[in-house]
Amino acid sequence: MSAGGSQTVARNVSMRYLAIAAEMVVGVCVLPLNVSHLGASAYGLWMLTASITSYFSILDLGYGGALTKFVAQYRARRDPHALNEILNTMFFLFTSFGCLAYAIATVLAVYLDRLFHLPPDQTYAGRVVLLVIMLNVAAGLAFSVFGGVINGFQRYDLNSAVAVATTIVTALVNVAVLVAGYGLVPLVMATTAVRLSAYWLYRANAYRVFPQLRLRPHLFSRGRLRELTSFSVYMLVIDWARKLNYELDTVVIAVFMNTAAVALWSVGQRVVDAIVRLTIQLSDVLFPAVVDHDVSHRSDRLQAIFLIGTRLSLATVVPVAAALVLLADPLVRAWVGPAFSGSVPVLQLLAVTIVFRVGNGTAATLLKGAGRHRFVAAVNVATGLVNLALSVVLVRTMGLAGVALGSLVPVGLAAVFIIFPAGSRRVGLPLREAVYKAVWPAVWPVVVMTAYLAVTRRLVTSLVGVGAEMGVALALYGTCFILFGIAPEERRLYLARAFELTAGWRQPARTVPESA
Repeated sequence: MSAGGSQTVARNVSMRYLAIAAEMVVGVCVLPLNVSHLGASAYGLWMLTASITSYFSILDLGYGGALTKFVAQYRARRDPHALNEILNTMFFLFTSFGCLAYAIATVLAVYLDRLFHLPPDQTYAGRVVLLVIMLNVAAGLAFSVFGGVINGFQRYDLNSAVAVATTIVTALVNVAVLVAGYGLVPLVMATTAVRLSAYWLYRANAYRVFPQLRLRPHLFSRGRLRELTSFSVYMLVIDWARKLNYELDTVVIAVFMNTAAVALWSVGQRVVDAIVRLTIQLSDVLFPAVVDHDVSHRSDRLQAIFLIGTRLSLATVVPVAAALVLLADPLVRAWVGPAFSGSVPVLQLLAVTIVFRVGNGTAATLLKGAGRHRFVAAVNVATGLVNLALSVVLVRTMGLAGVALGSLVPVGLAAVFIIFPAGSRRVGLPLREAVYKAVWPAVWPVVVMTAYLAVTRRLVTSLVGVGAEMGVALALYGTCFILFGIAPEERRLYLARAFELTAGWRQPARTVPESA
């Protein structure tokens, strides 16, 4: 990877980390306030309706990933006309999808009390909350085209800056509404209004990086739609499978248990989702580079991406997951109170699950970008179906822990025995060598960190104490990993890229010229 490419990756990843970190901090501060003011039942209703709306993202139909791919492709070819055809085709298609999504949500709202175990006093609020949140989902489909421009031009940092501002403003509005004495429905209305307003800033960023952008109905192209569909269909399958694996659990719990159980699950799920978002950014950003090296037949660079990407992904997620397992009980008690102690086993099992999910992210990204997207789609579908079946069976006997275990078993088996070995074969590495170079350096330092936590965790009694304890543990892990887990030349490379990051932020955005 060139110096300029390294700077771009470093800038994008670091800004995405900042956006996610801001969301995590706000979540830690606001969640207890929401639970105490709304109550566990109303908060669980909010999380349930939000989880329903998340499934409407399947109307993306995989075109979001295809959009990023083809924007990058035609940007490289310096073809603004083709770019506008791609973007207009997707904009008008996604606008139609948004209208369809809202119509479906309206029908669901009518029958909400029949779908879930909702008491009469929650039915009306649930319907209103669902329809309000769906405004954000429907608008998000249309405005995602502007996000595709940003991603294809590798300027994730611009939208990350908007995300940070939106997170802070939304949190302030959240607090103001609750302090003023309002309930769930006004809260959701106010926070949704903030998020809808932010879409116009994302649109402005798209025009900033691609000034030639024009939205005109006559630029819609059936030929471009066929071109996009040839790739998007497999991204759709992967997205459906991901939802089966990681987002259907809330619905399973609502069907077989109640909204109070959903609230218990949501505490652990929220922590884990934040950790996943924070630690999976590297593999997401690497996708365009994988495509480029595969097309150019640079197998040595693909191998380097596989080894370094896996090693760094594991190094970010393994220590955090280990700390969550050991500190789950004091974290939950100090954060949301003893009443949510049922969230502890959920958090512990889901923390182990994300080690396989994030650690395997580079291998999955490499396979998708290097011609094995059909294989990844098939594996993800099989994993999701097994996940759903296990969750339905185990929730009856083990409750929330059974649902979490239903995710851990298939995700872990698929990662260890299918996806990672396939990635190793794709880059021409023996499996034992891949494990030794990519996995072992990131795993062994956690033993030192775990020994420290086993001795000191009993002293932790407050949320600040949990944070401090985790910070010391992560620093201990990081020291072992940097000093003893990687080679000196790799250590020097990371330091060099850190310095390049500062220079990369000062570089102006590049746009597509008017002519090729």
